[in-house]
Amino acid sequence: MKHTYVYALFLMFAFQTSCGQNQTNPPKDNTRLGYTESQLKEADTSRVPMSMVRNVKPASNGDILIASYLGVFRYHGTSFTNLTNKIISPRFASFWDVLEDRKGNLWFGTADSGVYLLPAGQTSFQHFTTKDGLARNSALHIYEDKTGNIWFGASRYHRQSLPNGKAGFRTFSTKDGFPSNNIRLLLEDKTGKLWFGAQGENMFVYDGKTFTVLKNKDGKAFNNVWSVIEDKKGNIWFGADGLWRYDGSTYTRVSQKGAYAIIEDRNGNIWTTGTAKLNGDWTLSRYDEKSLYNKEPTVTEIMSQRAMLLGLFSANDGSIWFGAAGGVYRYDGKTITDFKNKEEQK
Repeated sequence: MKHTYVYALFLMFAFQTSCGQNQTNPPKDNTRLGYTESQLKEADTSRVPMSMVRNVKPASNGDILIASYLGVFRYHGTSFTNLTNKIISPRFASFWDVLEDRKGNLWFGTADSGVYLLPAGQTSFQHFTTKDGLARNSALHIYEDKTGNIWFGASRYHRQSLPNGKAGFRTFSTKDGFPSNNIRLLLEDKTGKLWFGAQGENMFVYDGKTFTVLKNKDGKAFNNVWSVIEDKKGNIWFGADGLWRYDGSTYTRVSQKGAYAIIEDRNGNIWTTGTAKLNGDWTLSRYDEKSLYNKEPTVTEIMSQRAMLLGLFSANDGSIWFGAAGGVYRYDGKTITDFKNKEEQK
């Protein structure tokens, strides 16, 4: 009965309501994160991302959106524009994710300062926090479902006006039948199933009626998933103590390499960032499409370093963009461009 109730919530969008406000009070001072005064000043005026880049996403016009910890940037093809230095100083920023939704609105998720919204065609931002209905001020992943609603972990923003004339949030929890209160990310697949990753907890899927905690053939649950995608063939890929693939009936461990981020490029190759098991280095890896279903797929390590390699994006021109602890990189099939160092060399 409880699951039927949850399904009705998904269909009817009978959500709790709250409206966002323009920011009036700055969040906490992030100098505690280890950035010096000179680094914060540099980030405020920098023409490129200078700090940790967690996510790289597409814009509708072909531009590339980069969520760096000290600011969100747009890459226009030849240069970058800082989208957030007009609304918040790097001293207070903590950006993790960015999304342009289907209506052209820009959303910015932060580690501890809530969510910012820049409506399409406008110049004034709205700022959402727990006071406005978010489950928490940590919004590490942003996702738009097929109906156009925006998710921030367990909190869903309903874009259409509700009976009181306002848009608002609904936060799901174990009280609504969810297996976890710590949802971090989700994916809606082609069949309508919802795949959830939870912070430090088990991965689960909702088929419209039932929540199922996912387990491998040994009965061990997949835990602390950071990334999940669906490829062109309908397979589900995710990272949980290695790289896994689900073909609709069987879970296959494709690699023991860590998979913090996963994407499929236009040729069907699978790319990951994550730690290597042997030495702990972070690697950018490509799994060749022609060998994906072999017992041991062909894997090419494009880049390896001690510092973290994070979010991934396959651009229209075939290049692979990836975030790192020190900024954003682009791999064009031959050369890796480090935009931070390129800027410093000018």
